[in-house]
Amino acid sequence: MLSGLTVAFALIPEAIAFSILAGVDPMVGLYASFCIAVTISIVGGRPGMISAATGAMASLMGPIIAKYGIEYLFAATILTGIIQYVMGMLKFGKFITFIPHSVVTGFVNALAIIIFMAQLPNFQGANWQMYAMVAGTLAVIYLFPLLTKAVPSALVAIIVMTIISVTLHLDLRTVGDMGKITQELPFFHIPDIQLSLQAVWSILPFSLALAVVGITESLMTATIVDEMTETKSDKNKEVKGQGIANIVTGFFGGMAGCAMIGQTVINVKSGGRTRLSTFVAGVFLLFLILVLGNVVKQIPMAALTGVMFMVSLGTFDWNSLKTLAKIPRGDALVMVVTVAIVVATSDLAIGVVSGVVLSALIFGWKSAKIKAHATASSNGAKVYHISGQLFFGTMTHFIDLFDYRNDPQKVVINFTASHVWDHSAITAISKTKLKYEQLGKNVSITGLNEESRKLVEQVGLAVSSGH
Repeated sequence: MLSGLTVAFALIPEAIAFSILAGVDPMVGLYASFCIAVTISIVGGRPGMISAATGAMASLMGPIIAKYGIEYLFAATILTGIIQYVMGMLKFGKFITFIPHSVVTGFVNALAIIIFMAQLPNFQGANWQMYAMVAGTLAVIYLFPLLTKAVPSALVAIIVMTIISVTLHLDLRTVGDMGKITQELPFFHIPDIQLSLQAVWSILPFSLALAVVGITESLMTATIVDEMTETKSDKNKEVKGQGIANIVTGFFGGMAGCAMIGQTVINVKSGGRTRLSTFVAGVFLLFLILVLGNVVKQIPMAALTGVMFMVSLGTFDWNSLKTLAKIPRGDALVMVVTVAIVVATSDLAIGVVSGVVLSALIFGWKSAKIKAHATASSNGAKVYHISGQLFFGTMTHFIDLFDYRNDPQKVVINFTASHVWDHSAITAISKTKLKYEQLGKNVSITGLNEESRKLVEQVGLAVSSGH
């Protein structure tokens, strides 16, 4: 519960900042964070993970508001939720298993850098009090656990620094300076748009982009929490849960959101492991807005900046820097490229997809090696012992392995140390066999494993049972 309270404080400036980024009223982001956090705590698949309004999603919303207005944003949010729910039904959650560890590490490090950089504008035109307050916040965060770990040190830091700032009347930017906080409850509201196929088509591209980015960030964050807590989560349930949460927030005047790695790290490091921490974060956020709105406005941004610096330092995988020179060059390249693209574009989906594609290309390059070792058998036949994977990437090279004209009348191709993967591989075997047969020579195919044999026999190629 205490970690949930800590997260709620950290959600407020983020929600306001992302609302400004999207070009909407700060309350749209705050209502979204409340609705999404509470809903996902009930229907999500990863306990302890915090979902709310995020920068990655907000950056995609500007064009919708500029072109169609706020009501269409609410409609796009609902459509985003529907798309995500369908993705969950289609078990899109399993695609996270295709993301290599080097991409996950790059994603985490890039987010840590983005979180750090996002705090730097708070120092523009800042006085010495700002720097002292940030330093004091970090001192409390790292030293308070030496006294007790019963209360999250980040929560203590926010409360202590707010009391100091108010008591001493320090000249500091506060949460209230970021945007107007209205002490009102969110209410059920059907988006006021023209219900037509044309309206759906107009917001569909935006909703698809929001759905993909939201799912990417949520699944990546869920994977990171799985590792941090050494527990498993239901990724498909999480995808459906994100969909339900966005549908709910769209009907209550909020914008689309997804998992937040920064606030999730705060929650996990403060001791939040269950759905209760996420639920409390959402409920207490609304309580802060409605009941303690005037108090919240006085929280110095310096204290929250200090907390986010702690999140950035705690999120970055420092061990990856030590092992960068030791891991395979391909993995190191993938990690660096993922970090560079995410930081440069602030688009998590592009960074992750680029990392996965680069990993696939490197894997394909490594796999695209096939060799043949030739021996003579007792009956005068020449035996080619194939080693390596036979697929579209090695098809041409495979055909060039054989000495068609100079080989004897009997040729045996032994696949004991190989595997036949696809139709291109079968085509390569067929072409090789045809070339020998055109020269009046006999070819036997042996040593195929069960899976390769079935694939080859499906297209009618004869396979010998011998080795």
